[in-house]
Amino acid sequence: MSAVEVRRTDELDAVDGLIIPGGESTSMAKLMDAYGMRAPLQAFPRSGRPLWGTCAGLILMASRLEEDRPEPLGLMDATVRRNGFGRQIDSFETELAITGIPGDPVHAVFIRAPVIVETGPGVETLAALADGTPVVVRQENLLASAFHPELTGDARMHRYFLEMLPVGAVP
Repeated sequence: MSAVEVRRTDELDAVDGLIIPGGESTSMAKLMDAYGMRAPLQAFPRSGRPLWGTCAGLILMASRLEEDRPEPLGLMDATVRRNGFGRQIDSFETELAITGIPGDPVHAVFIRAPVIVETGPGVETLAALADGTPVVVRQENLLASAFHPELTGDARMHRYFLEMLPVGAVP
């Protein structure tokens, strides 16, 4: 099993699962449109392959945003607010118990993170903050997290995602 960067539409055919990472969602959406990636990204999970969005990836996967930009992919039945926890100075870290991830709580790093404002009936909340705000959600083969799991040494979220791959995809 190996990870590869996907930058072109033809590269999507070679992967069993895809992660849309954190970053700047407006810039990512502009590049996605400039390189003709919107429709192929929308088709990717319809092929049965899992898609995981972290932070900006969550924003792009949403069906609805509270702001007027960027245009999301409309994949996950959720309403999202960009930078919902505040500016860079309001970034924070916390421990989360996540359904499906055994052991100690997961250390979560939130950097200018989006807030999941509302989810549809087919979306399961796997983790929420103490105030009930969902921060990890799943809808069938779609996974989204408002934080950056790649910034810690804990690979359990990544293992959870790998378990979502089609049977036979993981050696």
